[in-house]
Amino acid sequence: MHITQQTLMEQLRIVDFEIDQRKSLLSFTEEDVTALLSVRALIDRRSHQLVADFYKQQMEIPEVMLLIGDADTLQRMQVAQRRYILDLFCGVYDAEYVNNRLHIGLGHKRIGVDPKLYLASVHTLREMLVQTISSEVPDSPNRRAVISALDKLFFFDMTLVFDIYIRSMMQEIESSKTRLELYAQSLEKKVCERTQQLQDLSRTDPLTRLFNRRHLDEAAEHALRAAKRRSEPVSLVYLDVNDFKLINDRDGHLAGDEVLTKTGELLRTIGRSEDLCFRYGGDEFLVILPNCTEAEAKTIYWNRLSEGLTQQLPGVSLSVGISQTGTDHYMSLDELIREADERMYENKRARAEALAQARANVTELPLRGSSASAA
Repeated sequence: MHITQQTLMEQLRIVDFEIDQRKSLLSFTEEDVTALLSVRALIDRRSHQLVADFYKQQMEIPEVMLLIGDADTLQRMQVAQRRYILDLFCGVYDAEYVNNRLHIGLGHKRIGVDPKLYLASVHTLREMLVQTISSEVPDSPNRRAVISALDKLFFFDMTLVFDIYIRSMMQEIESSKTRLELYAQSLEKKVCERTQQLQDLSRTDPLTRLFNRRHLDEAAEHALRAAKRRSEPVSLVYLDVNDFKLINDRDGHLAGDEVLTKTGELLRTIGRSEDLCFRYGGDEFLVILPNCTEAEAKTIYWNRLSEGLTQQLPGVSLSVGISQTGTDHYMSLDELIREADERMYENKRARAEALAQARANVTELPLRGSSASAA
């Protein structure tokens, strides 16, 4: 059952047995009930004046005056207070009486009545009732029995009210605890997200959005260790943008940045999800390919890359060098890079020689209108 579907007594687990036990602890007996009933008519007759005198005193307390606030609220509280006084002398102190007292305590808590103000008001009401009883009932065992019974009943009521106060405070503490836990979880999530962002920034090149050189050692070491454990090959691709200085000098640095950016995009899109792409230097790139042979790497980062460059960066070419390690022997990262770097420069020299030969062939072609044709 949801808590809002339970009565206050059910929420506090107060049953008839509990009510009887509380009365027993205060020695509240049938004799006390009889004593209170003996002055019921007197209290009923004087109840309106008692309420008026009670609130006259209460309104002299600034905190109480602020809590009451207006005439309509005061009138409603006067009606409720008269009913409260009459119930003290009704002679029936059962579950309904207890539930009414619990609601009174809950009302005090909700409007913010401090326990010290509640206790002070109970003391004031008790003094007024004792004075009223003493003024009309002669000093006798009966009068003393009435006052004793009244004191027991006040204590009975106060235990109920403070049960509500304590329960409400515990609920507030639990609610605050829950809010703090949720807030802490939210902060923790934000901290984790921010930490991850900072980690990503620390290992990512801002221009190409590839991993930077700082992250290379850690990532390569992890890939090589995993390859050794699984007896798998690892390939490394070394790429260099041809004539990059010429591009910067001729077209400007923004054009050079665009070439680097689009090269980074190509490397991210043509490769496999497990491949690790790095911007190694100004116009140099590295790709580590776990569980990949040199032949497979050539298919991915030579053929596909050439097609992508033709489509997205016409006029731009890359020199590529590929090295492989494993499974018979595993090289270090430096050895892999050195071998791939040498092969990249071989590729670059071969391209330069091919271009030079092509220019030479064009130069050697006979010109139109030459002396040979003229003869």
